[in-house]
Parts: sequence; structure tokens; C-alpha cells
Amino acid sequence: MASSTHCFLLFCFSSLFLCSTSTFPVLGFRTNFALFPVAKDAATLQYVARISHGTPLRPADLVLDLGGSFLWMDCDSGHVSSSSRLIPSCSVNCSRARFHDDLGSKGCVLNTDCFVFPNNGVVGLASVGELVEDTLAVDSVDRLKVGEIPTVDHFLFSCAPTFQLQGLASGAKGMVGLGKASISLPSQLSSSIGHPQKFSLCLSPSNGVVLTGNGDAVFGTKTTRSLTYTPLVIKQNDYFIHVQSIKINGRRVSFRGEAKLEAKLSTVVPYTKMESSIFAMFSKAYVEAAAGLNMTRVATVAPFGLCFSWEGAGNSVPEIELVLQSEMVKWRIQGRNSMVKVSGESKCVGVLDGGPEQSSPIVIGGLQMEDKLLEFDIGSSMLGFSSSLLQKETTCSSPLQDSKLKQFI
Repeated sequence: MASSTHCFLLFCFSSLFLCSTSTFPVLGFRTNFALFPVAKDAATLQYVARISHGTPLRPADLVLDLGGSFLWMDCDSGHVSSSSRLIPSCSVNCSRARFHDDLGSKGCVLNTDCFVFPNNGVVGLASVGELVEDTLAVDSVDRLKVGEIPTVDHFLFSCAPTFQLQGLASGAKGMVGLGKASISLPSQLSSSIGHPQKFSLCLSPSNGVVLTGNGDAVFGTKTTRSLTYTPLVIKQNDYFIHVQSIKINGRRVSFRGEAKLEAKLSTVVPYTKMESSIFAMFSKAYVEAAAGLNMTRVATVAPFGLCFSWEGAGNSVPEIELVLQSEMVKWRIQGRNSMVKVSGESKCVGVLDGGPEQSSPIVIGGLQMEDKLLEFDIGSSMLGFSSSLLQKETTCSSPLQDSKLKQFI
């Protein structure tokens, strides 16, 4: 795993307030934003963050799951925390944690512990885990001045059995859920710190970030105020957008029925996937556009279905556009976000055939989200997205090169 994953959860504080007694306490601080760096694992193409938790503090690498309900980890990996506490079944925290499972107080049994259902979104493996709360390290820019790492209590997450780690990046001890569930990472920070119900995601082949609260100080107002917005549909904990049509080099791809296409956004899928009938029409149109650019098709390399020679058109490749609510609102997939180099001679389109049974017509994968700033505004059900930051001569890694922030990479 890239060494850049070795970083703590980073928070920038504007003011502090005393932590009052609450039925759902998480953090005892008020901040403008909460941010933690994310690195891409080269072997699995998963996005991994590191946090520190427990007493004594120990780091844990966790895979990001955009549709995950909460943070879960293997608690039996040798680290015994003296501050960890099991949550009772008949408690407000248990009811809130289990609300997304439609259990709530229905599963309440006196004098028993609260159990939830951690899900490994990479391989689709679910299990039963205990709900716990523990200390979480909160690195702040202020630590650069005072030399201390503040910690907070009462952060809720789930323990999971070791077999739940199947398919995760080497060294990963669990996953961080970014879904709408009440104990997902963004939800807990919003409830405890007073942030709006939104978070920003900026992935990168190297160092990316996940941020809750106001992102202006990190990404700059020029970028955050230039975002394009489209309605965000939330089902369970997954995030979807509606796609009116697909264009390749400006030409519309025809599909049977011409129905509105639903696209799910996923950080656990490395490349965009399309249902087989949609991929077939997309593939045909892409090959025609590639021929117009003198690109030579070559033998496919798994898992890709469309591969071309590096020779011919050079760096010029067809542009893919997902047309959203109008012709004025488009998600553009260009250059590095569309092609994957598989050898010295071949490059392949990072769009795959997801099979005839794929639950969503389109799943937008990690590659197509890289070096775009995405703002998930859950409160207003809107998704804000930037054009490729590469066109602005910056990347999602750039905020971490700030003289203060880079010390946490």
C-alpha cells in the first residue's frame, strides 16, 4: 500500500465548546470542516484512509465505501482498547444505528448488547457485529502549534469478524461508510459538530481527500463555487443520479426504449460498469468514434472489453458525456478518466460490461470520479461536481501539499 496512506484523521478547528451530555455524542468540538486524506491502493484500486482510535491509540487502514452505512473494523486483530465500550441493545444509539435496517427498537432485548450488520461492499459479504463506541484521534492544524493530538470519545462504529475482511486491500482492517445512515462518518460529524448534511469527495491516483463541512478553505472558493449541480437520488445508503442520454464525441448513443438511465456512484467499483444491453450499444458507438480518430482496435485485456493501440491518434481519444437533467449539464469523461494503460502497446476504455443482471443500468466507478471535486449535499438532495481538475492544472492531491496539511500525509 502506498506510504501516503499513513495519515491520521485531520480536522481544522475554528472554535471549541464543552461536550455536553447527549444521547448521541460523537465529538466535543465545533469545526469549519473535518478532513482526512485518502490514498489509492495499487493492487486492488481501492481507496484507503488511516485513522487512529482506542486507548492506547493505534492506527487502522480502512477502505472507503460511498454507500456504506457506518465505519466497521476487525476488533480482534490484536489491539485491545481500554476505552472501548459495548452499546446496550435498548439504547437510543442502538435504535439510531439500526434504523436503516428497519429494526430500531424492535430488536431491543434488555441486558443484551446492540448488534448491527456490517457489510463488505467489495465482495458483498455481510455479517453480524457488535456496536461499540471508543476514542478517536483528531489531528488538528492546531497540533502544529501546541504539539498535542486531541482525542474524542463516543465515536460509534461496529466490530466485525476477521473473515469480513475478504477482498479488501492488504493491511486494511475494515471500511468507512459514507452513506446517509445515521452513524455513517459524515452523519456522525454533522450531528456532533453542527456541519450541514453534506460532504465532499476528491479521489486521486495518489492522495485524495474526504471532507465534511465547508470545503472553501481546502479547495478554494474558485473551485467550490464553480460546481455544476444535478439532483441526487438516495436509496438506502447509495447515491444515484439520473442520466438522460450518453454521447460519444458529441453523437448521441441510441438505446432501446430511450428511457432515463439511473447511475449509481461507487468507490468500491474501480471502473464504470454498464448493463450488457447498454454496454453493447455504447461499445458500437465508441468503436465508430475511435475509427474516426484513426485508433486501431487490438485484442482485449481482461477485464476490459474495448482496447486500442497506443499508435495512431496519440493522446486523442473519444470524449464520453453523460447528459444529466439537460444538455447544459454534462458529466464529461476524458483522457485519463476514460483510458487505462495495460501495456506498452495497448490502452483500454475504463468502461466495462456489468452483465445482464446488473442492478443499476450504470455504475460510475472510481476512475471516472478521480480528480473531480464531488459535493454530496444530502440536505438538499443535490450532487455538485467539477470538471476535471487536471484541466485547471491542479489535482485532488493539491490541497494536501499546503504547508500545514502536507505534514499529515
